[in-house]
Amino acid sequence: MRKFNWKAIVITLSITGLSTLAWAWGSWGHHYINHSSILALPDPLRSFFYNHANFITEESVVPDIRKYTIGDKAEFPRHYIDLEDYGADAIHTLPKYFKEAEEKFGAEELSKKGTLPWTINEMEAKLTDAFKKKSKNEIIFLAATLGHYISDANMPLHTSSNHNGQLTDQKGIHALFEGEMLEMFGKTINLNIGSAPYFKDVDQTTWDMIEATHATADTLLKAEADLRKSFPRRNIYRLDSADRVVKNQYGDWYFSDDYVKTLHQNLDGLLERRFRAAIYYTAGYWYTAWVNAGKPDLSDLDDEETTKRNQKTLKKELKLWRKGKTFDLKPVPEFKLINSDDAHD
Repeated sequence: MRKFNWKAIVITLSITGLSTLAWAWGSWGHHYINHSSILALPDPLRSFFYNHANFITEESVVPDIRKYTIGDKAEFPRHYIDLEDYGADAIHTLPKYFKEAEEKFGAEELSKKGTLPWTINEMEAKLTDAFKKKSKNEIIFLAATLGHYISDANMPLHTSSNHNGQLTDQKGIHALFEGEMLEMFGKTINLNIGSAPYFKDVDQTTWDMIEATHATADTLLKAEADLRKSFPRRNIYRLDSADRVVKNQYGDWYFSDDYVKTLHQNLDGLLERRFRAAIYYTAGYWYTAWVNAGKPDLSDLDDEETTKRNQKTLKKELKLWRKGKTFDLKPVPEFKLINSDDAHD
């Protein structure tokens, strides 16, 4: 049996860090959240959204692309809020509206600590306005973008300054939860959340959503910390023949299958609950924007034949969705092994 160089692993983790914030909820997650949210909408809104399902689904990752492909630094703070850094009981003391927050903290501090809830409310207002104008391009673009931010708001570590366990020697937990674990167990999640809800007070709903998500951050961190203590150390990561931790295409480290499965079991459905919450809120915010815009008739924005043709496909997918499934979207997996033919757990 080869001697496992645990010390080298820890040193490398500390020096290199991990690229875990590259894709919040992962490409897999964002695709399925946006797509499933379309199916939760009532007609006639669902028919219009389904005509543009490919765009809304694929464009779900554009906010992340803006960060890393284009290098848009202004994009980063829109994806998170470090609640602990805003002070004790921040969820109840932070200004509800962005203008007030900017006056209190200043643009630089907000950029550092994150603006996720205010970004969501801004996008919701813009989507409502797009519905009022019946601007098709704006509607589908803003809907896809808003879905991304709402999804981020339902990932526990996007509401915490300990976003990758870096404060508690748990580096890698971000991608482990939202990437590797989700790709392993995502197909078991019931994607049918019922009908999209209407939110009377969107601004308050956003903060309630953030609070509910943040309440699970410690649960996730503690469960993983406890498992690290009890799990055989050489079995935590997936290793190659030289006992080096295998990385995915983004430089994220693979945890072993046994470790991921055990953590998933110990979390007792947390992954599923947060993922379904992301669908619930995404569908609800889209529906609320449409209602608040006066429920405009969008049927004339698309060719009648296109809508008629898509209805046949929609009916087939709705049968799957009633069972908690959708069509296979085939997003590019982020935890596909590279240069690791001899990898082992």
